[in-house]
Amino acid sequence: MDPLYAEGELLTIHNAFHQGQYQKVIDFDTSSLSAENSLPGRILRLRAQIASGQAEEVLADIEGEDEVPDLAAVKALAQYSIGSTTEAIKEAEYLAMTSSDNMMVQILGGTVLQAAGKGEEALALLTKHSGSLEAVALIVQIHLQQNRTDLALKEVQAARKWAQDSLLVNIAESWVGLRLVCFYQPLTSSAMLLTLLPQGGERYQQAFYEFEEMPVCQAVAEIHLGRLPEAEAALQQAIQRNSDDVEAISNSIVLNVLSAKDTTELVE
Repeated sequence: MDPLYAEGELLTIHNAFHQGQYQKVIDFDTSSLSAENSLPGRILRLRAQIASGQAEEVLADIEGEDEVPDLAAVKALAQYSIGSTTEAIKEAEYLAMTSSDNMMVQILGGTVLQAAGKGEEALALLTKHSGSLEAVALIVQIHLQQNRTDLALKEVQAARKWAQDSLLVNIAESWVGLRLVCFYQPLTSSAMLLTLLPQGGERYQQAFYEFEEMPVCQAVAEIHLGRLPEAEAALQQAIQRNSDDVEAISNSIVLNVLSAKDTTELVE
């Protein structure tokens, strides 16, 4: 079972990480954690650093600790983040062969493999998990990227039986809900945003609530609900947090197109 699932001392920074509040995770004092949670807490902080563009610092921090599979997996992710793709893939594939039962190897190795276009290898590794919610979320993401919404929905439904009201499962369920509505009712213009099917509106509203602490995701739900000014406010909040947030910038471009606004500054 995922040690981060139950109520515990890592729950706050675990949720913060998955809500994109990386600085909060980086600033968290891991010295107060129990011996059991010391390494998982450190890994969350290292991953937050990678997500914040500090992969070089992470590699320096963990230098010489490759014998720990969890940290070797962090190394692979950091290498991929700085463009050392060949080394990262080699490391991830080696770990998949030698430490496939390690949760961080499954999650981070699977992330690297999927990012490198090796989706089936990533799935083969991730499906070895033993009750990891993060592995479930990644499996759902991969199925959605493969346009296998049916498999993504099946994965969420299975996880819901044992994960109950987990943040990650709620988020994954919202991803699937958005895809289901978009599949049945493609949105090709801003006018169509206001003519959603009743079921679609409910799914978008559910996603909006789940993404409340995730500005970019919330903005996407707002766009589908036809609330463009609110979407703009959410994206501005995301850009204020991180001016280099590629997802926030790209969604701002989409929003400006839908709103018939100039995109020149954002594109540049």
